[in-house]
Amino acid sequence: MRGQSHVSVLLRPLVAADLPTVVNLEGVLFGLSAWSGVMLAEELDGPGRWYVAADLPVAPSSHAERLVGYAGLWFDGDDAQVMTIAVAASLQGRGIGGALLGALVRRAKDVGARSVLLEVRVDNDAALALYERFGFARLGLRRGYYQPENVDAWTMRLALPGREQAQ
Repeated sequence: MRGQSHVSVLLRPLVAADLPTVVNLEGVLFGLSAWSGVMLAEELDGPGRWYVAADLPVAPSSHAERLVGYAGLWFDGDDAQVMTIAVAASLQGRGIGGALLGALVRRAKDVGARSVLLEVRVDNDAALALYERFGFARLGLRRGYYQPENVDAWTMRLALPGREQAQ
């Protein structure tokens, strides 16, 4: 997808009405690791969870799907954990993942997190590059983290300036 222009998206809270589209995207993007609609609905209402949607700014009369990405963050009172970042396959590499990650990092700062943590598949070079551009550092490997595929994951951390010293 290199060389394609960035796409402008509108960010908004992810809501229950988005779940059918999210379930479809989950299946395409994550295959065997995809979350079910029930799991996703529980996540939206879970304590400390915050989810954001990325919409294409399309005309209301268009039948095109507006929701093209979503991301989630969990805050436990100390650190924030990126739960997911997903972008429609046809639009990956066009800046949407960066917009979603930026929203998650801003939210983590707003709630007073010390750092942002995440896990990413070792074979997802595009995601690794995105996270490293944002300043995330690799902490170590988790063996067989992605189930049932049994794929290893890098654990990564972004320290939030001024937060660690205040704790």
